[in-house]
Amino acid sequence: MANSCLQLSGFLISCLGWLGIVIATATNDWVNMCKYGLNTCKKMDELEAKGPWADCVISTGLYHCVSLTQILDLPAYVQTTRALMITGSILGLPAVGMLLMSMPCINLGGESQSSKNKRAVLGGVLILIVASCGLVSTVWFPIGAHREHGLMAFGFSLYTGWVGTIFSLLGGSILTCCSSESSHSYQDNNRFYYSKQGGGNQPAASSVNHAKSAHV
Repeated sequence: MANSCLQLSGFLISCLGWLGIVIATATNDWVNMCKYGLNTCKKMDELEAKGPWADCVISTGLYHCVSLTQILDLPAYVQTTRALMITGSILGLPAVGMLLMSMPCINLGGESQSSKNKRAVLGGVLILIVASCGLVSTVWFPIGAHREHGLMAFGFSLYTGWVGTIFSLLGGSILTCCSSESSHSYQDNNRFYYSKQGGGNQPAASSVNHAKSAHV
């Protein structure tokens, strides 16, 4: 029962983490920049937002974005962030599907518990890969933006990516650990069951052999 609760908790946490990674990938409010200082720009209502896909200008009644379409001219940190965040978002879909099919409340025909545990471990590993992609992206992007543009503040998308990364790390770790432990305990129980059966059959076989020898 406790192991089932851990698997369900890890699944829900992993789903929330993957959702945070997807939201961070799709939005552009990663860092807020200003040439005159953040406090001055807030008073002047002229603030620039930068993300992996566009540079935006934010002011009163205006939100204008310019898409970053020149891929070869983009800095390395932007290209790397794009690649890692897309990879994490795509890998999260099969991971969530495998974790859903490995939940204790879902049975696929006569599937054994050992197969479900192995699928849960694989899904947990994929979630950990998603978290690694989000971690590298959300750390490298603000560092690269600060080196290129100077003054800045963190935006909503970056905070969402950090939360999604933490949740993915936590959920993936829970699923990988508890599912692998339950798989080992299941195999140990099977070994004990078969050894017990084999041990119970030996006296019967020996008694039959003894009876045959006595008859001869």
